[in-house]
Amino acid sequence: MTTGTRARTSLAAALLLAVTALPTSAVAATPDTTHVDGQLPSGATYMMDVPAHWNGTVLLFSHGYTSGPANPAQDAPDDATKALLLQRGYALIGSSYATTGWAVTDAVPDQLATLTAFTERFGTASRTIAWGRSYGGLVTTAIAERHPERIDGSISLCALVHGGVANWNNTLDPVFALKTLLAPDADVPLVDIPDQAAANDAANALTSVVDSAQTTAEGRARIALAAALHNIPVWNQPTQTRPAATDWDAQQANQYEAVKGLLKIAAFNRRQESEARAGGNMSWNTGVDYARLLGQSSVRKEVTELYRKAGLSLGADLAALNRAPRISADPDAVAWMARTSAFTGRLAKPQLSVHTIGDALVPVQTESALKRAVTAAGSASRLRQAYTDNAGHCTFSPAEQLAALHTLEDRLSSGEWTGTDPAALNSRATKADPSTPARYMPYRPTPYLRPYDLAHPADGR
Repeated sequence: MTTGTRARTSLAAALLLAVTALPTSAVAATPDTTHVDGQLPSGATYMMDVPAHWNGTVLLFSHGYTSGPANPAQDAPDDATKALLLQRGYALIGSSYATTGWAVTDAVPDQLATLTAFTERFGTASRTIAWGRSYGGLVTTAIAERHPERIDGSISLCALVHGGVANWNNTLDPVFALKTLLAPDADVPLVDIPDQAAANDAANALTSVVDSAQTTAEGRARIALAAALHNIPVWNQPTQTRPAATDWDAQQANQYEAVKGLLKIAAFNRRQESEARAGGNMSWNTGVDYARLLGQSSVRKEVTELYRKAGLSLGADLAALNRAPRISADPDAVAWMARTSAFTGRLAKPQLSVHTIGDALVPVQTESALKRAVTAAGSASRLRQAYTDNAGHCTFSPAEQLAALHTLEDRLSSGEWTGTDPAALNSRATKADPSTPARYMPYRPTPYLRPYDLAHPADGR
């Protein structure tokens, strides 16, 4: 009996025995799909959706960053994609994590425990694919690197594939620039934030400074400089008009909204939560040359033009950034973040990583950091990357997500990457779901500005 036959036989038995579910789970059966809710020993919950015509493949979905009391399990990125996957026979599983926030130390074991629970209930899958979006892509990549024996391949979508240390370093740079150039005397802590109340106060204070600065040409130029240090794209929301290549003012206006979002989401509140887990500040800018970073930024031309228009000296402001007192990291906190959330680049199984080009929260340049690490580790043959021509964080269509899945499946079946070019991906997407966009495009991201991986731990320090 083949593995797939055993799996489907086990599924049929599970359907017949659904009424004997364990006390930690609840089962709801429909003519087409069996839905299971359960709880893991960690306290995390899980959910599983298994179609009656299961094709033998299970998709282990890792959801993105969550905070606050709401912490639901998720087994798919969105309802539309979920429906299409179930129609095609895929089993979908995923957990909440035992805690919210930067919960990688809970997320990885909870996801693996969910996979174990699935196998115990429905049998061994013929193929297991881990996938995740945003922070869940970091969780997925951690599973791919550290537990490759549990999966056959992985897909990361709009993911923090640069790892935690690089993420927090690059999140520090724009707020350091804003405070230094716009509010040098303000009592706004950028690191070592004691609690969420202090994080809220800091975010509100610096946001107010940015709002005021946006009313002047000089302020707008400096906001653009800060945005450039995070590689914030000039088109970063689907609701925005895509600015012309030389419409510097429209470009900056789009970045201004993203800078405020960074202040409200990651720079203070999420940093504080992560610092609490790490036991201190895990990022630094000692030794960083901000003129060099700007020279590598994807939007450096815009910054140059806005400074010229404002009559400001860009060189003087960069010198001011380089003279400003620097921030040092807590070595133990860096070690914790590196141990739990940085990557070696060593892939034992194939991974497909997909990104929108207009992502302000997790800029597309994270893909450059991933490629750098994977190439240095000698795993380049196992990685492929693809890009979609749309703005926003994780704004993929169902068609684009299914195209990524089918491309990885072909790699697993044939042992070779085929059809990874934009035309082939768009063809797959249109075939999978002609009702939603197919926007894969040729693209090569500029370098990530503050890379850090376990093969190059001293970079930037």
